[in-house]
Amino acid sequence: MLKRRTGIILLTLLFVTGLAGTLSDNTISKDERKTAVSLMKDTYKVAIGATKGLSEDQLNYRAAPDKWSVQECFFHIAAAEKLLWTMFESAMKAPANPEKRTEIKVTDEQVIKMVEDRTKKAQAPEPIQPKNTGYTSLAEALIDFENNRMAHIKYMKNTTEDLRNHVVELPVGWIDCYQLYLFIAGHSNRHTQQINEVKANTGFPAK
Repeated sequence: MLKRRTGIILLTLLFVTGLAGTLSDNTISKDERKTAVSLMKDTYKVAIGATKGLSEDQLNYRAAPDKWSVQECFFHIAAAEKLLWTMFESAMKAPANPEKRTEIKVTDEQVIKMVEDRTKKAQAPEPIQPKNTGYTSLAEALIDFENNRMAHIKYMKNTTEDLRNHVVELPVGWIDCYQLYLFIAGHSNRHTQQINEVKANTGFPAK
């Protein structure tokens, strides 16, 4: 009886102090994980779908000499997926910096809206300009994007890392690594919208 009571007391102490892995657990919540995975899946599907069935003329059509074609937009999507993930991995390998959380001024929802907002224009960094991506065909970019995106979805499904306490500074301000993950998903959707803008142009080839 005494042994049983001692065991119950010890288990209670472990729970209260967090040693049982509950109160001290810094991993993201079930809802956060679901939101992130869903966003990655949904934006992947629409990006792939936006290029499906297009002819070479349609893929290479430019609304103006200084505008990107559908194919160039997708080259950028695939290259940015890799570059942003490299940034994500670097931030997660660095020591946690929870003291920087006070610098974060945006919610998760605002991060997504901000990156997807096509009314705010930005110049893409040179390494992920379409001409510098190294891709020579849409098929090549599609395979690369699919492989990377599937790996990123798998990561979010299984990670126990402390995403919220790794904080990074972007040109748009400070965000944590969970928000950076959302940013990556939203970025592909930003340029899927751009693809759809190209396709909606009056000069876009019929076939």
